[in-house]
Amino acid sequence: MKKVPESEAERVAPRKARSILPRPGGPRQSDAAAAAEPETETTIYRRDRLLASMTLITGAGVLVALPFALRAGAEFFLPVTAALVIAIALVPALEWLERRRVPSGLSAFLCLMLFLIIANAAVAAIVFPASEWMKMLPDRIDRVRGTLRPIFDAFSDLDSFINNVAHEFSRGPGLATQTVTVETPNSLLQIIATSAPFAIIQMFFATLVIYFFLAGWTRMRKRTITNRASFDGAMTTARVIQQVVDATSTYLGTITLVNLCLGVLVAFVLWLIGMESPLMWGGIVAVLNYIPYLGPIVAALLLGIGGLMVFTEPWRAMLPAILFVVFHLIEANIVTPTIVGRKLTINPLMILLALSFWAWVWGTTGALLAVPLLIILRTVFDAAGKPDITGFLFEEGTLVQDPDEPRGHPPPIG
Repeated sequence: MKKVPESEAERVAPRKARSILPRPGGPRQSDAAAAAEPETETTIYRRDRLLASMTLITGAGVLVALPFALRAGAEFFLPVTAALVIAIALVPALEWLERRRVPSGLSAFLCLMLFLIIANAAVAAIVFPASEWMKMLPDRIDRVRGTLRPIFDAFSDLDSFINNVAHEFSRGPGLATQTVTVETPNSLLQIIATSAPFAIIQMFFATLVIYFFLAGWTRMRKRTITNRASFDGAMTTARVIQQVVDATSTYLGTITLVNLCLGVLVAFVLWLIGMESPLMWGGIVAVLNYIPYLGPIVAALLLGIGGLMVFTEPWRAMLPAILFVVFHLIEANIVTPTIVGRKLTINPLMILLALSFWAWVWGTTGALLAVPLLIILRTVFDAAGKPDITGFLFEEGTLVQDPDEPRGHPPPIG
């Protein structure tokens, strides 16, 4: 008997039924085939764009929240950050001692003692005379006013206008005259007693952080490098650590030497012209010169006020500030660029942004730490590289695209 040919649906139906039946001890054939099938290019591209978008949004959120977190937690973050910057700057001295077979603990203690001796000497040279100047300030107001009288006479119209405005305000109803008494501290002990006790705890905490960081520096660096899975990763980590230490210590070391020489020169010249407490003014100049742009301006203003409190002639009262401005211009345009060189040259715009940011976060101490922190961050980013997340989102590629991979147009989606 002749067979009737099967239709296409009848031939396919048994195979579909057999494929639907589960096999004992294993997955269905269709599931196994789907699992073995590689992802399409469109699926991979969509997944990578999603990961990049999540990474970018998370990073933007962290960047927005980080300044407020640093400012709110200044009691913790400020001493830790300052201690870490100082400890990194002391690493070359620590390594020099360790190469001469000095134990790590003793080396860290010697480096810490050297820093504390220099810091305490600078503070003593500034704080003790400054307390005396604070006591003399109420008595020197008349001298300052007399010294500035010729300048005020030159602007008599402005002075008359200000007096008239003040007189009109004083005649207003309900406006009583108030006397404000400024009580100045009589001694350094009173300054310390009236200051926040928590500041002493912060200084002690920062000192401990510096010591333990230096004491465990060699072991910590070795452990960080050897824990890398690959040789290239270990070499990259070692290079980043060394570059951060070299850049930070070189900058702080050279700037400290330059500022110290500038302070000594200013103190010597002020002593020659008869300025009181020349060592104090030299120390103030050396400390404020760590703050780019704003520090020298503040130092010149303070020297101008100090000159008015000491000298009676206007031209002589302005002489300390003028001499400092001349020395600073020479130092900033000739001495520092020659010593530091182009290796640590930083964009002035980046310095201003870092200065304004850290001064807003942590005040004067943040302004002192602005440039060292900028150097550390720039060194890390330059050595470790930066992922092109934004370029991936708006063009093509992955989070970190292989430079050997050809860059083409994204696959059509839809």
